[in-house]
Amino acid sequence: MTAPMRRSHWRTPGLSIRWWPVFQRNLLVWRKLAIPSLLGNIAEPLMWLLAFGYGMGALVGQVQLHGERIPYIVFLASGSICMSAMNAASFEALYSAFSRMHVQKTWDGILNAPIRLDDVVLAELLWAGFKAIFTVSAILLVMLALGISHSPKLLAAWAILLGAGLTFSALALIATALATGYDFFAYYFTLFLTPMMFLSGVFFPREQLPAPLRAVSDWLPLTNAVELVRPLFLDRWPEQPWRSACVLAAYAAVSFWVALALTRRRFGA
Repeated sequence: MTAPMRRSHWRTPGLSIRWWPVFQRNLLVWRKLAIPSLLGNIAEPLMWLLAFGYGMGALVGQVQLHGERIPYIVFLASGSICMSAMNAASFEALYSAFSRMHVQKTWDGILNAPIRLDDVVLAELLWAGFKAIFTVSAILLVMLALGISHSPKLLAAWAILLGAGLTFSALALIATALATGYDFFAYYFTLFLTPMMFLSGVFFPREQLPAPLRAVSDWLPLTNAVELVRPLFLDRWPEQPWRSACVLAAYAAVSFWVALALTRRRFGA
């Protein structure tokens, strides 16, 4: 008899509602450390906001954006909250997910139950997205308390930031599937996340970039998240919401598929 044909790692995701128990398990574990985790996640972005927004903002005053001058503190706040969603989702999908997958062998224990690997990866994606929106919600409340913006349109920012969190979770899961140790993630931050922070209009307007870099920046996920969120801080709607939303959705869908395929290969599934 011939050996059965091996299933492709790139087959269509086989997803079900069984991702929920995995998500719930992560939630129950995290609840024990929720407050320290939250403080750790919001401390750095708030320091960026205070140091650069109020410190440098006092020197810069206003920046010109699409022919209009706006306060630098508003410019920075609207970009840094997107950066916070990126960082929160990335840290969870990198370090925490890798710990559960490789170090603690939590995934191996879960897979002994009637739960497929595809559902575990989906649960990690959604969990990292949840952690991101939880973090940025706290930061956004602080920004509202500081009076940076009181636009009612900021309610729409939650949905956008959740989508951004899911996008960066999916991207990070690719690195997690390839990693052999925690040191591997330094490459991901140095070669991908850090350059994107400076090319996506978080700290200064992208109009100041050379034309080739600006063309690359147009298609970065963080750029498109900022393009959706920043107008909401200025009490207006984005000019091209569907383009930016489609870019984020495309990154999320393709990255999740790639991450799932690489994870299947790693587990021989």
